[in-house]
Amino acid sequence: MRFLIIFIFLLFNSLIAESADLKNLVINKELKKYDGLTFLDAQNKQLDLNDYKGNLILLNFWATWCVPCKDEMPSLDALQIHTKLDNLKIFPINVGKDSFEKSSEFFEELEIKNLELYFDPPTTLAKKFRLRGIPTSILFNKDGFEFARVIGSIDFKDEKFVEWLSSFN
Repeated sequence: MRFLIIFIFLLFNSLIAESADLKNLVINKELKKYDGLTFLDAQNKQLDLNDYKGNLILLNFWATWCVPCKDEMPSLDALQIHTKLDNLKIFPINVGKDSFEKSSEFFEELEIKNLELYFDPPTTLAKKFRLRGIPTSILFNKDGFEFARVIGSIDFKDEKFVEWLSSFN
């Protein structure tokens, strides 16, 4: 029995250490469920996150004036087409009250090709998720439950992150 307890302890610690290697990643102790998660696409059409159940979802909150957002956006663009994450849907949601034109110029300047523009003009989602800063990315499993967050910027091309995220795909 003592060996079983030691084995479980070592296994648990190795799992925590593995996720701790991923900079700025916070894994929820309990899954979180939200109701009424809506945002706007570039045509001002309201989208409901519930319509995307069955997919692994990443909501990325950003603004054109945010330097760390600018640094991480190209790697987020690459993540959208990563072969290990074929069931991943990324929604980069501008919370900076930037116009479509300014946001579009931001994407063009960074050569973003695989992501679309989304907006949260009244910052409804930012308030609902109690964001403390940007960039912040929130990850949802296929059942629509939040299981982790990336607080601050990250290199989404980091193979450790891709391997970890692909385990939820």
